[in-house]
Amino acid sequence: MRIFISTGEVSGDLQGSLLIKALKRQATAANLELDILALGGEKMVEAGATLLGNTSGIGSMGLLESLPYILPTLQVQRKAIASLKQNPPDLVVLIDYMGPNIGIGTYMQQHLPQVPVLYYIAPQEWVWSVNVRNTARIVSFTHKLLAIFPEEARYFRDKGAKVTWVGHPLVDHMQNAPSRQAAREKLGITPEQIAIALLPASRHQELKYLLPVIFQAAQTIQAKLPEVHFWIPLSLEIYRQPIEEAIRRYDLRATVVSSQQKEVFAAADFAITKSGTVNLELALLNVPQVVAYRLHPITVWFARKILKGSIPFASPANLVVMKEIVPEFLQEQATPENITQAAMELLLNPDRRQQTLVDYEEMRQCLGEVGVCDRAAQEILQMLPGAGN
Repeated sequence: MRIFISTGEVSGDLQGSLLIKALKRQATAANLELDILALGGEKMVEAGATLLGNTSGIGSMGLLESLPYILPTLQVQRKAIASLKQNPPDLVVLIDYMGPNIGIGTYMQQHLPQVPVLYYIAPQEWVWSVNVRNTARIVSFTHKLLAIFPEEARYFRDKGAKVTWVGHPLVDHMQNAPSRQAAREKLGITPEQIAIALLPASRHQELKYLLPVIFQAAQTIQAKLPEVHFWIPLSLEIYRQPIEEAIRRYDLRATVVSSQQKEVFAAADFAITKSGTVNLELALLNVPQVVAYRLHPITVWFARKILKGSIPFASPANLVVMKEIVPEFLQEQATPENITQAAMELLLNPDRRQQTLVDYEEMRQCLGEVGVCDRAAQEILQMLPGAGN
């Protein structure tokens, strides 16, 4: 049985790899042989996929920010569609990555309507609801949608989609994170040292708009707390050079690491981070955090004035419970001063820190039980021809 999986960016590669491992496990149990073709990244290759195109570095947030990626996105999309046309799969699974995946889903609907299309981790239309046309298109070509958030399930169900809520895959992923003590020993962090994780970028645009703000805040915190050391796990190796240059420029006591994100998260006393999947990973390990995000000013103006868009929250940790459990600063509010002030309070005020841990527990209840990836894999395999669904 051939399954085609399409996703992009660093977080999509992670989610895709977790799903592929579960699909392989469930297929073995059901005595099925799977051939998995994909758009994704290295993690998905390690999990057993054959890559048609590497999309882990192709991605952006915003209008102007997406311009450099239009051509590479179209090229990879064209390659995927040519493969689908030549060798139609038994099933297509789309993971997030809205622009390219809407294109692929529409192609399947128009040219290969007999092949089921399943959307796992739908684009966050349910958060901003700016373009209802996108929602309608997703619902029209999707045979089933596997939601990871309760609110996402409600939104798409109300729009007419066939939806199953499976829970969030990070619940599974963080199960094998090391203990705080083991992680600190492995990284060589002494008991008296305050370890702060900095997560400034998983997209190229974030190096420009977000990294300076986060590093300026880190510089101030370092001046106030001499026992601080910063840890920066790389999302992609290509960001090492600009990040190391910025560390020297801001004179930070910081260590950059590859392939040790879980260790850094488990060891950290605190984190300053961009908004994204990492917010949930930190929350599941009980690490207090401050979240920041910035886009090009023209993109923000267009979203506010033309699209009339507004979002309740940017951080998934806040979106899960629809209230601010971690401080988040967006656009004009994302200043070094605001980040520093919120960080110092969480670092030095035990009551504020304790409240964060209580809120994290509430959030955790909304992410579902362990076994998310296997539940998703079972739903997917049931949609294969001859599976009786």
